[in-house]
Amino acid sequence: MPLRLPDGLPAIEILKRENIFVVDSSYAYMQDKHPLRIVILNLMPFKATTETDFIRILSNSPLLLDISFMKLKSHTSSHTPAEHIDRFYHMLEELSEEKIDGLIVTGAPVEGIPFEEVDYWTELQEIFNWTRDNVRSTLYICWAAQAGLYHFYDIPKYPLPKKMFGIFPTIPLKPEQPLFRGFDDVFRMPQSRHTEVRREDIEQVDDLEIIAESEESGVSIVRSRSRREFFITGHLEYAPNTLDTEYHRDLGKRDDVEVPKYYYREDNPTKGPLVTWRSHANLLFMNWVNWVVGGE
Repeated sequence: MPLRLPDGLPAIEILKRENIFVVDSSYAYMQDKHPLRIVILNLMPFKATTETDFIRILSNSPLLLDISFMKLKSHTSSHTPAEHIDRFYHMLEELSEEKIDGLIVTGAPVEGIPFEEVDYWTELQEIFNWTRDNVRSTLYICWAAQAGLYHFYDIPKYPLPKKMFGIFPTIPLKPEQPLFRGFDDVFRMPQSRHTEVRREDIEQVDDLEIIAESEESGVSIVRSRSRREFFITGHLEYAPNTLDTEYHRDLGKRDDVEVPKYYYREDNPTKGPLVTWRSHANLLFMNWVNWVVGGE
């Protein structure tokens, strides 16, 4: 089933070249179907790259999805042209005029800053609170997972001695969860972060349940027992070359970045990435879409 996307979004042409079936809104409105409305609050600096990552992975849905992008009033992106933001992004007030079924909140490159010092923190808190009464299910990704856990449950983040960087074996602790339908006993999750949340803090909160964990990278996925919220500490949506781009970007500029673990063929950056997470990534997002539709 195709995705319905805003007319002219650059990701459309990129994904068509990958043989992924996407259509713009002018075509989709001709179809006699009722799409599931997914909104992505994109906090990453390079918007088009993140848009393409999420659209690519959501394209596997058997349902017609209507994808929209949210922007913040209190923050202006310095890495994405203003014309792109003005054309394809909307404030919460505009998007909330129609029902939102699922919300995805992306990561953000502000890990080293205390939450309260992030320039858009107050607005983000307002959005987080709004989702609980107006969205069927929310996925919080990477920094957004830490932000959500801190906002709702006072779970702190801790700096790591070096960047958690690579593709880490991860165990579904609750394989009966609908999010893990069809999963193997181990799946791999890309991680790229300088901070962490800890099991002992999460276990103090009755409403939280750790449902996936890695021996090396720690807490991987947390769910709220009473609400349809999932907090994912990694980046299952990442494209094959994303960690490679990050590695070469930071090489020689930071002293806490090593070769990403379990990522390159034979651990050799010259031999390129070995993709080991894509099938489970697709499965998790499709399971989430089904969860948005029907829940448990």
